[in-house]
Amino acid sequence: MRKLFLFVFAFSVLGIQACKDDNNIKDEPVKNGVFVHISHGSDDVHRALMGLQMAVKMSEDKDVLVYFDISGIDLVLKDSKDYMFVDFPSSKTQLNKLLSKGVTVMACPGCLNAAGKTENDLMDGVKIADKNKFFNFTNGRILTIDY
Repeated sequence: MRKLFLFVFAFSVLGIQACKDDNNIKDEPVKNGVFVHISHGSDDVHRALMGLQMAVKMSEDKDVLVYFDISGIDLVLKDSKDYMFVDFPSSKTQLNKLLSKGVTVMACPGCLNAAGKTENDLMDGVKIADKNKFFNFTNGRILTIDY
């Protein structure tokens, strides 16, 4: 009986210590991400610049990935025009801000091909889309915004 008591006592002490150790572990805060999908460019400059503005705003405290496809490819080419609309910062101003902050900016390879362009035609810092990055750019939830 004494051995049983000592066994239960020792097991209880170990359990209490394990709980204390778990309470000392600090959880790292989970950072949520925003996936901004921009499929318009010169065909709807207002929509395209709004998407860029949201990406810049969200990048202040969220992980952001910006993905360009369809007509949005117009915005991320080396020889792209610097699009402007009303009071929005221009397309190049916003893209440069995102890239300087380390935001991932990607272009659809199929859409590039459809536009007669290649990876070499992309602005510096813009990458060919990698499907795995769509899921790995943040460690929290992912909100998607489409423009």
